[in-house]
Amino acid sequence: MATCIATLVRAGARRALRPFSWSGCRDAALALPRHRRVHSLRSSLYEHVRDGFSDKPELDMRRVCEETEKVMANVERRKGELRAEDIPQIVSVWKQLQAVRGEISRLEEQKENVRARVRALVDQHDKKVLSTLPEYQRARTEGREIRNTLNQLYRLESELEQKHYLRALLLPNTTHPSVPVGDESQATVVESVGRKREFDFEVKGHLEIGERLDLIRQRRLAHVSGHRSYYLRGAGAQLQTALQNFVLDTLQRKGFIAMVVPDLLKAAVFEGCGMQPHAHQSQAYCLDPSRFPDLRLAGTGEVGIAGYFMDHAVNIKDLPVRTVCCSTCYRAETDTGRETWGLYRVHQFNKVEMFGVTANETGEESSQLLEEFVSLQKEIFSALELHFRVLDMPTQELGPPAHRKFDIEAWMPGRGSYGEISSASNCTDYQSRRLNILYEGETGSLHYAHTVNATACAIPRMIISILETHQMKDGTVRVPRVLQPYMGSEVIEKPKYTPLKYTGPNQRDYSLSSSLSRTTALPGMKSLITI
Repeated sequence: MATCIATLVRAGARRALRPFSWSGCRDAALALPRHRRVHSLRSSLYEHVRDGFSDKPELDMRRVCEETEKVMANVERRKGELRAEDIPQIVSVWKQLQAVRGEISRLEEQKENVRARVRALVDQHDKKVLSTLPEYQRARTEGREIRNTLNQLYRLESELEQKHYLRALLLPNTTHPSVPVGDESQATVVESVGRKREFDFEVKGHLEIGERLDLIRQRRLAHVSGHRSYYLRGAGAQLQTALQNFVLDTLQRKGFIAMVVPDLLKAAVFEGCGMQPHAHQSQAYCLDPSRFPDLRLAGTGEVGIAGYFMDHAVNIKDLPVRTVCCSTCYRAETDTGRETWGLYRVHQFNKVEMFGVTANETGEESSQLLEEFVSLQKEIFSALELHFRVLDMPTQELGPPAHRKFDIEAWMPGRGSYGEISSASNCTDYQSRRLNILYEGETGSLHYAHTVNATACAIPRMIISILETHQMKDGTVRVPRVLQPYMGSEVIEKPKYTPLKYTGPNQRDYSLSSSLSRTTALPGMKSLITI
């Protein structure tokens, strides 16, 4: 051990004495093949910890070191930043870091012993005699050498710690042995609920239905709110509110604690949840960093709830904690050109999210909570009279935090296919180790909790499913029975008011020509002004 440390100090002392630069890391990233570049070689979670806002994430490095081959195989099966060949380097840096920390601990103890000897000599001798004592001079010299060595080791520890977290935080969670291996095509259907509705008329898509009933507006918004945005009006807005209230009421009756969470959160919380806010094609919107450093718009209520439990301990008597929130979600949708119209992929939407914190006494608590959340999802979607199927998602679809994940896809007749409406993930201790989410045992000892999250209702996709499944031949939409008390009606009909008439510069409604004799365009203006 001493030889190892001496080698590290000799090799790294001069380097450690210089301030650490990000440029070296950046050059290393550029040396990697394009598909191997780490998202940005920056970790907001590490910076958050370095600046003293939270304790250091305690990753399960013992497992990584003792079961390295299993970890390498798991990394290869998952879809992520790391590859199997990265793991030995992570292990090597971790072992060096532990060796340095061990030597620091030994030298700090030795420094205290020297300090005690010096203090004893000071107490026993007069100041005039003290400086002439050989043992006092030896102790002072020894103490000075220890301090110099420690200063080098502190810098080396900081450098190794940074290298460790920049890579190790990208490690994915373990994978449940029953999870299928591969991409999304390998997802296994574990259950199908209900039947596809048969129609005796030509089915329409949700956008056509919504426009005809003046529920949805997505056209002519480029100059208002940009691409992938929409308005809900009248019964469309009522339907959103009805879905939110129905789901919130259902879950609160079952003991869930309702929460309102921030939409703006620090990037460290995103990273702690297993997301990569600094990725080149991150789904997270970033505010102007010159005014709001490191703030992001949340793409799911999961991040806000996880942030609430960050650096806190729950008493074991209160576990599991079941929480529900309804929040606005913001997603950049930068990685796909699919579904450019309609409500299936939009930049902003409301979602009701379930989040659970549970103990890890038997190792089965979080698996049981995952089953409970999936059962609640099925209960909600069945009550809305939808046909859907439950999928056990394969390794490449888990993302870094999930140990196991189930998706639910509803049949959407207008699209002629199944579409994802929810997911449920067991993240075991992945998020809690990064965010310091703990529980206090009966003896007062602290342990890492397990976390589970699940979508209870993603509003736009639920609206798609309801409009397309319950559309009627006469163009109306039947309201599911459980929503009728919230909607105040059994059927969504075309409103009696006259739809708005577009009069902008890109209008194609040439029926306006008859009224042009009563209008004129003012100089320099494109819009028509009635006179």
